[in-house]
Amino acid sequence: MVDEQTLDGNAIGGLMMAVFGTDMTTAVATCGSCGAARQVAELPVYMPGLGIVVRCRSCQSVLMVFTGVRQVTCVDLMGLTSLG
Repeated sequence: MVDEQTLDGNAIGGLMMAVFGTDMTTAVATCGSCGAARQVAELPVYMPGLGIVVRCRSCQSVLMVFTGVRQVTCVDLMGLTSLG
């Protein structure tokens, strides 16, 4: 469930554009845990300070993690079975 501190995937549209070189907010992300498929724009995004965490709206599994290390964006997509 989304609360007032949770953003949607549109909040990371610019970051994803910088990483992937195209608009990814309409890309469909498929959860590796439950198989739910949703557009990135619909996914809950948490920005706790040290990084950005994107979770599955259905099962709350972590789908994507973005962190910055020495001005380089590191991306972990291990929670996804597909993104496209």
